[in-house]
Amino acid sequence: MLKLSLLSLAASGLIAGAALAQDGTDLVQKGAYVARLGDCMACHTAPGGKPYAGGLPIKSDLGTIYATNITPDPDAGIGKYSEADFARALRKGVLPDGSHLYPAMPYPSYAKLSDADVHALYAYLMQAVAPVSTPAPETRLGFPFNQRWGMMFWNTAFGDAVGFAPDPDLTAEENRGKYIVEGAGHCGSCHTPRGIAMQEKAYDGDSAAYLSGGELNGWDVPALRADGSSGAGIAGWSTAEIADYLGKGRNDRAAVGGEMTAVVQHSTGHMSNADLNAVAAYLKTLSPAPAPWTPKPDSAARATTAKLTAATDLSTGARLYIDSCGACHFVNGKGAKDIFPQLDGASVVNADSPTGLIHTILAGAQTPSVERAPSVNLMPGFAARMDDKEVAELASFLRGAWTNDAGAVTADQVAKVRAGLDKAP
Repeated sequence: MLKLSLLSLAASGLIAGAALAQDGTDLVQKGAYVARLGDCMACHTAPGGKPYAGGLPIKSDLGTIYATNITPDPDAGIGKYSEADFARALRKGVLPDGSHLYPAMPYPSYAKLSDADVHALYAYLMQAVAPVSTPAPETRLGFPFNQRWGMMFWNTAFGDAVGFAPDPDLTAEENRGKYIVEGAGHCGSCHTPRGIAMQEKAYDGDSAAYLSGGELNGWDVPALRADGSSGAGIAGWSTAEIADYLGKGRNDRAAVGGEMTAVVQHSTGHMSNADLNAVAAYLKTLSPAPAPWTPKPDSAARATTAKLTAATDLSTGARLYIDSCGACHFVNGKGAKDIFPQLDGASVVNADSPTGLIHTILAGAQTPSVERAPSVNLMPGFAARMDDKEVAELASFLRGAWTNDAGAVTADQVAKVRAGLDKAP
């Protein structure tokens, strides 16, 4: 059941007050929930901007793509769209004038949305979102990527715009999770590897490539294929732990970071308990992808814990850990359940690329505030306290401590990430 009332949505600016007096508010409320499932807010709202007014810069290998204004303004937004126009743009990436959207808009996934959900989403955007007359910045990619007509060939080869088909071998709950994950949730946009034409290598669980992990803006994105009860990644998580992570941005093992923070803040943190459990149930049906690392034996974890407890003859990385990290993550690397994440066995620590770990050490991280977990857990950044060599020593220690087994980090790698932080707006 959607917990946010129309009144609270109006107060937050997501629904214009006039919509409350109109007929069909149940449909509008359903559409507001579909918008949450689709994470429309995260992409179509710029930092500090008005809801759904666009302008968010989305970095891609082809250049910067700006999210469009999807408020019902007739000129700057989608106010002149018929429902058929809206459905075509949503599912096929084709605008009313025949021009093509770039697949930064995940229309191959949205193609799986039911007619009822598309109808509700259209009603919500048209009837309940306040129109904004300011147009979003225009996307200007270099040649040949500025030739949008060429997207018709990409769509033919990779669009795969087909509707959702329930799997007869899955339960009703698992099929609901499949619908959310493959459709509105478009989880594959980040968690499925990309091919040479930047296409997702698969769009559903029939392929072993689907949700098998990838890379986004230099961060390793973990696999979401979670069948199993042990091992690296979320294959060792229970359905309850997966649901907690999505619903609260944290669980007994981990806390969100990077792009996933906004996903929880704007989307999964607003999902019903039934839908969170359905997503978790579906992910647990997917046979796990090959693990990117193999945990070292428990004896290695005990050795690290004993070394840190004794606090003698420590390496530079171990000393930095005791001084800056140990108070929250403890000498055993297990952290505090539902508060400070585990470092022993963490995907971000053991990822092939250390970029995510370096970024977190330099810039810090914080969990989003959502209804299920309103408190914000903050990790400070250490960019001002540690130089590149020290960050590399700390990261290298973490990647080899306890059961972790990943490669060392260099000062040059840290310098590259730090330079990116300095350029960030």
